[in-house]
Amino acid sequence: MNQSNNNAKFAFFYMLSLVALIFMALSAGMIVFQIINKLIKDIIEQYSGSFNSGSLKFAISALIISTPIYYFTARQIYKNLYTGALSKDSGIRKWLTYFILFVSSVVMIGWLIGTINTFLDGDLTLKFALKSLTAVAIAGAVFGFYFYDIKREEIAGKKDMIIKTFFWSSLIIILAIFIGSLFIVESPKETRLRKIDEVVLNRFNSIDNAINMYFADMEKLPKNLDTISDYSNHLSKDELADPETDKKFDYNVLSEKKYELCGDFRTSNLDQEDIRAEYFKERWPHDTGYQCLMQLVNVREGLERLDR
Repeated sequence: MNQSNNNAKFAFFYMLSLVALIFMALSAGMIVFQIINKLIKDIIEQYSGSFNSGSLKFAISALIISTPIYYFTARQIYKNLYTGALSKDSGIRKWLTYFILFVSSVVMIGWLIGTINTFLDGDLTLKFALKSLTAVAIAGAVFGFYFYDIKREEIAGKKDMIIKTFFWSSLIIILAIFIGSLFIVESPKETRLRKIDEVVLNRFNSIDNAINMYFADMEKLPKNLDTISDYSNHLSKDELADPETDKKFDYNVLSEKKYELCGDFRTSNLDQEDIRAEYFKERWPHDTGYQCLMQLVNVREGLERLDR
């Protein structure tokens, strides 16, 4: 078979496998990072060190798509190398394999620099050490495999146990990482319920802003939600009710500057560890079911809005 007639096909396989490999390796690393963030608490609160369900879900999605693509294209490549349809001295093989080595080298250098920099900055936590080992292990495994592959002398007609071992062991590790992610990721149903609750809390925020503006102008709390709606041009009638059931929120005045908003919640945010839930958890902590959340008016905040 004339290899020159298949150069486009082999280039396609190599480029597709490279893209899939990048997504697969980065996604596996992201999942391990989020598992570490979930299981290990750090006294130094940092955004990058907090659990992020959005990043975890993206990594799982990318892993599901990229893994079969990588192993399929890699199988095609090594199948053609074994049969001799693709020469070991092919320019396509050499250039793209060395490019993969270059990418993995850049990743390793970057993470080693980050490790040393963070160490000098006083971060001695187990969490960072595990993340660094994970990143270097992934990049090192990719580099080691392709470095071995490009240095092989006999390829056509020879089954290599190291290549076979790498493929099976890497697949087992990827599957283990994927299965591990399923223990900490929330279900689509739970995600939807939580997002509905976030809409409720966003509406609570809008009502709270209107109450602050009303208090700054009138020097008293409004009697009911209709009073707030009539006063504020920025608060619609829809924002006074539950987004799913259209049940109107309850509003109770507790004292001169204290009130509560009540509504139904599908989930609890008291035990949520997602970085995106921190604001609502601190400002509007709630359990599951019908909850009344107390607030104090912020006169300064209301005056600032009136001045705009």
